[in-house]
Amino acid sequence: MKIKFLFPLIVLAAAVTQGCVSNKKYAELQSRYDRSIDTNRNLKQSWQVTQQELAGSRGQVQSLQDQIAQAKSNAAALQDALNKCLSGSNQGNVNIAKLADQINASDKYIQHLVNLKNKSDSLNQILTTNLTRSLSADEMRDVDVKVLKGVVFISLSDNMLYKSGSYQISDRAGKTLAKIAKIINDYPDYDVLIEGNTDNVPISQVNIRNNWDLSALRASSVVQALQNSYNVDPKRLTAGGRGEYNPVADNGTPAGKSKNRRTQIIIAPKLDQFMSLIGKPEPAH
Repeated sequence: MKIKFLFPLIVLAAAVTQGCVSNKKYAELQSRYDRSIDTNRNLKQSWQVTQQELAGSRGQVQSLQDQIAQAKSNAAALQDALNKCLSGSNQGNVNIAKLADQINASDKYIQHLVNLKNKSDSLNQILTTNLTRSLSADEMRDVDVKVLKGVVFISLSDNMLYKSGSYQISDRAGKTLAKIAKIINDYPDYDVLIEGNTDNVPISQVNIRNNWDLSALRASSVVQALQNSYNVDPKRLTAGGRGEYNPVADNGTPAGKSKNRRTQIIIAPKLDQFMSLIGKPEPAH
């Protein structure tokens, strides 16, 4: 740009050194000089603008480079997070698979228990049906048979079982106990609890201290009759007395007292088999 600015001066100087020139020639040279001055000024202004634009572009480039670097850093962080997420997801899938296996095993075990319960319920129903069918109408007035929570309860009135005010088995009870014993022997996988109960009237016999004694002695009499007279395995039998403390009716009336004076024969699945079932669930197939 400096060369272009100096060129008109050189030309003008050369012309002067060669002598005087005409006015026309001088005017032409002056005009060319002025145009050169304007051109030079315009070029300088354009150069300054270009320099400013270049500086701005460099700033934009630097900003874009910074943004690109930040974007790359963010991308790397996201990739690292994704890798950790995928790793955790894989571990989660393993845990979910294990949990699913445990749930399936639990479902099979529960179904196994349900099947056993249904089988037990069916056996209890058959046992109850067979017993009630074997009893006469007269016997059914003194015998109540029901199934509660998977256990068969046979409730015998004291009027039928014992001699008045005694724990000795009456002759009348023999035929009924024989039918019950047959059912017990037909189901060898069941245990049998004989439970004596009384009303709240105190006992007044010398050899019986209280209703605890009376209820236990009555239960023991039934157990020994089942063992000695009807060949029930004594290992399956248990005798227990509950005295007056397990009433089923109000002791304030004669009818209520009569219901409370009862002996129950409770037939239930063997406890050791039940515990074995709980401790050793059926293996998954």
